[in-house]
Amino acid sequence: MTPRFTRFVAIDWSGAKGRRHKGIAIAEARGDTAPRLVRPGHVWSRTEVADWLVKEAQREPSLFGFDFSFAPPHAERGSYLPGEPDVPDNARDFWAYVDAQAPDEDLGAASFLEQVHRPHFYFGIADGVKADFVRFRQCDARLNQQGGRKTASAYDAIGAAQVAKASFSGMRLLHRISGQVAIFPMDPLPDHGSAVVEIYTRIYLRMAGMSGTKLRTRADLNQALKGLGSPPARLRFEPNDHQTDALVTAAGMRALAARPHAFRPAGLTAELARTEGWTFGIL
Repeated sequence: MTPRFTRFVAIDWSGAKGRRHKGIAIAEARGDTAPRLVRPGHVWSRTEVADWLVKEAQREPSLFGFDFSFAPPHAERGSYLPGEPDVPDNARDFWAYVDAQAPDEDLGAASFLEQVHRPHFYFGIADGVKADFVRFRQCDARLNQQGGRKTASAYDAIGAAQVAKASFSGMRLLHRISGQVAIFPMDPLPDHGSAVVEIYTRIYLRMAGMSGTKLRTRADLNQALKGLGSPPARLRFEPNDHQTDALVTAAGMRALAARPHAFRPAGLTAELARTEGWTFGIL
C-alpha cells in the first residue's frame, strides 16, 4: 500500500568542495498548497541536511527527494568499478565503501574520484575518449528511450553539467542515514512513515509542459507550477535555479505520488533495486 505522505520535500544537492554550499536548496509541498522554500537564504552543509532529514522523517511521514544518482551503473558491466578488487556489488555496501575511502570534509567525495579511483572517471581529453567513460543505469536508458534526455553519467567529472561529485557525496549521505529512514528502492517502500527517493528535475518540467531545463524567474516558476496543478509560489524575490528546481520538484513529487504505479515502475527488478536503484518518476 502506498503510504499517505503529509509532505513532499525536494533537495537540490551539491557535490562542491567545502563546508557549506550555496548550491543546496530545500523546498516542501503540503496538501494542495503552494510549495515553499525551507529556510530560504540559509547556506546548508551536507551533514546538516542529513541530520535535519532524519529528525524531520521521524516527525511526520514525508517523501524526501535528492537529485543525485543513488548508485553508479552496475547492470551494463556487472560491476561499479570493473577490474577493481574488493569493491562491493550492492548499493548499500558500496555507500559504506565510498564513505570509508573518501575522508573529505562535510561528506565530500572529490578525493574518491580524483585520487582513489581516478582511472574510472573522465576529467578531460587527456583521459581519452569521453564516450568510453559514459555509462548509464537501466532507469537512465529507459528515460532516454522516452525522450527524457538523461545525458549526465556518474563517471563524467568534467564541466558544469557533471553529476559525479554530487552523486558520490550523496552516497556518503545515504550511508549516514541508512537504517534511520527507508531509502527506496534499496529498501521496500514502508506502509507508514517516511522515505527517500532519487529525483530528476527535468522529469517534472516535462510533466509541467515546460521545454527548458532551468527556470530563473518567478513567472517561469509559476507557469511550471500551474502545469503541475499547484498554486503559484509566494516569493518576494527572483529565485535562483537551485531554488526553482527544488520548488518545481516538490510540487512534481506530490503530483506524481498520486499516480497508481508511481512506486511500481515498469522495468524495476529486485536486482536493480539492490544494485542501481531507480529515479522516482521514470515509469
